[in-house]
Formats: sequence, C-alpha cells, structure tokens
Amino acid sequence: MADQLPALVLLPGMDGTGELFAPLLAALGGRFETIIVRYPLHEPCDYAGLLPIARAALPGDRPFMIVAESFSGPIGISLAAEAASGLRGLVLCSTFARNPRPALANAARWLQAVPMHGALVRLGAAAMLGSSAGPELRAMVERTVQQIPSDVLRARLRAVLQVDVTRELASVIAPVLYLQATSDLAVPSSAAKVIRRIKPGANVVRIDGPHFLLQVRPDDAAREIARLGISTSAS
Repeated sequence: MADQLPALVLLPGMDGTGELFAPLLAALGGRFETIIVRYPLHEPCDYAGLLPIARAALPGDRPFMIVAESFSGPIGISLAAEAASGLRGLVLCSTFARNPRPALANAARWLQAVPMHGALVRLGAAAMLGSSAGPELRAMVERTVQQIPSDVLRARLRAVLQVDVTRELASVIAPVLYLQATSDLAVPSSAAKVIRRIKPGANVVRIDGPHFLLQVRPDDAAREIARLGISTSAS
C-alpha cells in the first residue's frame, strides 16, 4: 500500500527534533513512507536558515505530501509555494501563515531578556498538552523539550513573531488540509481563518484536542492525512 501512496515529509514543531512524531507514526501504521526532517539542535536559525534543510529532504523521485506541524507551518507553506513537481498535498497542523499573535509582534526585540529556563519551558509544554495526555506522553514531551538550548528556542520564537508567508500561501496549487485543535492555547482560531481567507478551497478539519494534536489525537490526525493521501493517489 505504501508504494501506492505519496510519501509524507514531516516537518516538526518548535522542538525541531522530529521525535514527537512517534504517536502519529504509530497511528499511520506503515501505510505511508515517511521522511522526518530534523532541525539543528544547537544552531539558533530563523526560518530562512531552516528552509534549505527542509527543502533538501523532499524526494525528487516520487510523489509526496508535506505535513507541517506548529512552528514549521511557514516552512511547509514556502516549500509548497515552490510547486515541486511531486507535491500532492500540504497538511498544516496547529499552525499559521503569519504571526498568530500579532499583539506580541514587538516582543521579538525583548526575547533575549525573557528567561527560558527548563521549568518554564516544561510548564508551557504541559499546558499545550492539555488535561487528557497520559503520563508516558507527558514524559516524552518533557524529555524532548529539555533538549532545546535557550538560544535556539529564542531564535525560533523570534522567527514566529516576525513571519509572514501569506503571499507564498496564495500561490500554493496543491490541495491544503488544515488540522485545527479546538483547545489550542498556542495558536488561536484566527490563524485558520487567515489561511481559509487566502485559500478558500483549503479543507479545515476541527479535531477535539490541544495544541499537541498529532501527539494527543494521532488517530484522528492520521485518518485525515490518509484520506488526503488516498484522494491524491486516485486523482
């Protein structure tokens, strides 16, 4: 079955490790070939610095879909706008095309003064997991976020506050699926509205869950991703 479906290029969230895709991979059950992009753990890059890394992971010899989670949404959109010949679809999960919190735009210049110690980062991650996450998932997320150096985290947060790829989104030709978490504390519902306004044909699917949707509701997310993959293979 996997050789009949497009490969999935998975772009990670703020952690950049790709390790948090484990629940989604289990839910997909081997139906797709998957390529996990991993960002440098000790290099404080912005989106411009990370884009070539993601671009290099795109397969040039077979159809593929891009699945961009959270922080990686702008990277996924930028890649999709380049209209690679093998691209069959773009899946955006709990993410945005431009700064999802415009009221905080001016905070980018003050991020250097914001403490990024482990306890604060772990608290934020726990809040974005919601109340339904089990202890094993919480432990996995905590282990993962602890790996991120503070300067790397600051650089990625700064990139989020400054990003705007709405022009690139407008030029995306491939089908767009947006997975929206109903209880997302990080990315407000207005982010999905921006994407729908720019791409009226985008399919917005609301899933009951927190920001860490691919981790807490992997079965629901996998079902929607598979549905898009199957439809693009049949067309």
